[in-house]
Amino acid sequence: MKSFAMAIAVASALALPIAALSQTDATPTRAQVRAELQQLEQAGYDPAKGDDANYPGDIQTAEARVSSQNGATAYGGITPGSSASGSRIITRPASTDEMKQLYFGGQ
Repeated sequence: MKSFAMAIAVASALALPIAALSQTDATPTRAQVRAELQQLEQAGYDPAKGDDANYPGDIQTAEARVSSQNGATAYGGITPGSSASGSRIITRPASTDEMKQLYFGGQ
């Protein structure tokens, strides 16, 4: 059993450097950031406004325009749709029978 544990430890120690090398560097280059800013400016965003009260809405609208022009929907901007979770809404307190169903499986 001790040799099995030692074999697992050696195998994982050898596999660790391989896993570290498989990571990619996904940071954008300076040219990519400038190109993205240029696209946003062409879509109507003006970064020179300074302290703008409509800041989040302005850039989100511009990002939505750019993403629709590029055909992408997964990055930035405003995505259409909605989501909901949970169950039905009960606007009154639960009765004793409903509480039994919830906590005791309907008994």
